[in-house]
Amino acid sequence: MKSLFSDNRNANMLQLFRKSSVISVGTLAAKLDVSERTVRNDIKQLNAELADCAEIMGEQGRYSLRIFNLERFRERFAKMIENDDFLNSPRNRMDYAFGKLMRTEEPLLTDELAYEMNVGRTTLVGDMKKLRGELAAYHLEIYGQTSKGMSLRGEERDIRKYVLENNYQQIYGEYPLDREIAEMIAETLSGHSFEKSVQIKFEQYITLMLDRFLTGHYIGSLSEQYYNLTSRQEFLIVDQLIGEIAKMLQVDFPVEEKLFVLLPIAGMRTPADTENMQKIKLDEEVKVLMGKILREIQAEMDISIISGEFTDEFLYHLMFMMNRLRFGVRLANPMLVDLKDKYPLAYEMAGIAAEVIGREYSLEVSEDERGYLASYFGVFLTENDLKRSKRFRVAVVCGTGRVTARLVEAQLKKVLDSSAEMTLFADENVTSDILNEFDIVLTTVKLPCGCARPVIRIHEVFNERELMHKIEKAKYWDRVEVPVMDNNWFMMTGLLEEEAFFALEGDISYEDAIAQMASALKVQGRVDEEFAERLKCREEKGTMVFDHAIAIPHSIQYASDKLVLAIGVSDMPIHSGEHDIRIIFLLGLPEKADSDDGLLIRLYDEIISISQDMDLLDKIAKSDSFYALLKAMYRQVNE
Repeated sequence: MKSLFSDNRNANMLQLFRKSSVISVGTLAAKLDVSERTVRNDIKQLNAELADCAEIMGEQGRYSLRIFNLERFRERFAKMIENDDFLNSPRNRMDYAFGKLMRTEEPLLTDELAYEMNVGRTTLVGDMKKLRGELAAYHLEIYGQTSKGMSLRGEERDIRKYVLENNYQQIYGEYPLDREIAEMIAETLSGHSFEKSVQIKFEQYITLMLDRFLTGHYIGSLSEQYYNLTSRQEFLIVDQLIGEIAKMLQVDFPVEEKLFVLLPIAGMRTPADTENMQKIKLDEEVKVLMGKILREIQAEMDISIISGEFTDEFLYHLMFMMNRLRFGVRLANPMLVDLKDKYPLAYEMAGIAAEVIGREYSLEVSEDERGYLASYFGVFLTENDLKRSKRFRVAVVCGTGRVTARLVEAQLKKVLDSSAEMTLFADENVTSDILNEFDIVLTTVKLPCGCARPVIRIHEVFNERELMHKIEKAKYWDRVEVPVMDNNWFMMTGLLEEEAFFALEGDISYEDAIAQMASALKVQGRVDEEFAERLKCREEKGTMVFDHAIAIPHSIQYASDKLVLAIGVSDMPIHSGEHDIRIIFLLGLPEKADSDDGLLIRLYDEIISISQDMDLLDKIAKSDSFYALLKAMYRQVNE
């Protein structure tokens, strides 16, 4: 590794020479806080660095700087100053120290390393403490005492993993591959239609492997699952490429080093090009895994995900993801925060998938990987919604002339889905029979007739966001007992009635709370006689506690064809195992659940949003009446 940081004191020395034409060794030593011997050694090093543009000349212990090529000298000096700034960062100092530790054959003395980095001993000791904490997660250890020397201990594969995930650019950013090797890689990978991102990652693995192997740091034997990769077609490609590099370098690379550089291919992102993707053999195990995941989601959430056009891509994603998890290949997810925020239900489904993978394969799914899974479930939910959706018919009633009607129409086209069918009417031409044929009625005037469909009054110029929300609510009109076209973001309030609200006692058990709510719903005729028993059986199979303070017990009910919702709240936590529950959302699902999946999905989204808002959760839990609950659950659409 070429040192990027060894010129810091040298830069300071040059600064002194630029201020004074002649300086004694003693003055230099005092100003730089080093010995005169160190000054003389530094001058030798500087003269070697500046050989083609300047020279520090001395006589009888007094030195002066003579510059022969000003432009080149300024370039060298600017680089030294830049390197000096670089070491001001604790992160960069830690990376530098690790780079030294991973290469040294003898223990590193703290004082010598601090001198080389031009930092104080106390500063370096603090940096090393932070570095030790980081390395522990990779099963690596900085061994030894700071006064006697430090060395890096751990498995070679863990050292490489740390470099790839933390400081590859800092250590190898200026470590170019041999041009001929780079051309071999580019030609091989492009010839097999691997995407550019795979080539970039592959080059990093090759660079790291060559540096470590050629300096005597072998990766050694690997676990059996690594050797299983030798049967894959992609290994044959890598094997041939590494064979050509071996001939050029006149060395022999063991199979373990070939398997190491195979990892960015085995664990790559799913190719965007479907045709190239399907050239890669799909592991049969992922089809079984996908089935288990979808069945678990159905069992826990009562949401059916129908396999569609996106299935093949998801299967390949599962295969590559499983390889990343098995072999420790990290794929950072820059979209993670946005995915958790915008697709909360899909993220919860990804959590269920992660539990299945953990149970079946003893692999821990990282937050990054869970985010990628969530993006696929988001697509699945959208696809399923489109398959279930019939054409949405909208009647637009205007009473102020053709120009105004066209203005309203132009605005509505920005709001309505492209699949919506919009028909304009003058108010004098509409009747109840006509309007009742539509899914929703939008009107700028008071209707001259009655209407059994949801009606939304709009102005000629309207708030698009507010209208979109009301249209979304209208889609559930036929599935909600008391549909309301208000400005409240929570659709679930339309599912609630006062008799389905329960202010629970704090000392009640979770099981008794569910039984109490289910019994009341049975008396009210909202659920059938056996509903409570089905809830109990389901809870015995696995807890339906959804989050730290929320539970969603649910089961099929045969009393009606509509989704039934009851809410139980408690100011004091209701204990259930390791969980302290504040809100219980009890769901009675209609027998034909598929027809209500859209409503159920929306309901889950709203529940998840409550679980992520601690202030709102607390207000709901403290509600002592149905009116207080509705007041707590009012969220303005355009907030």
